[in-house]
Amino acid sequence: MRKRDDKQLDRVIDANFNRAKEGLRVCEDVCRFVLDAENLTRGYKTVRHRLTEVVSGFTGLEMILSRGIEMDVGRKSAPAELKRKSIKDIFYANSQRAKESIRVLEEFAKLRDKKHAEGLKRLRYKVYALEKDVIERC
Repeated sequence: MRKRDDKQLDRVIDANFNRAKEGLRVCEDVCRFVLDAENLTRGYKTVRHRLTEVVSGFTGLEMILSRGIEMDVGRKSAPAELKRKSIKDIFYANSQRAKESIRVLEEFAKLRDKKHAEGLKRLRYKVYALEKDVIERC
């Protein structure tokens, strides 16, 4: 039987892993289909794949089993999430989502494996650099 703390930690990791990957995918698609920027597209894709490698290194399928979607008190969308005026707004919102989620993963990874927390920090800074390059092009 797993401890309650492990299940709670898995829930946090699972939610933020999914949120980060979703945000990164939107940013990747803006770079691919809107900017036609191969290097930026590749950068986001690399971060997305590396995120999967890092997270799978300190958790397993237990994080999926820990989901409590029906009982999630934060499941409802905020009104701001429904307001987008441009592709740049979409990109920026998803970039923020990805960075925040990677930061949460970094913090909670410290409870399991400090080496993975460092890897997440490097990914977060890579996203900062990619974001700057995209904003300069928009």
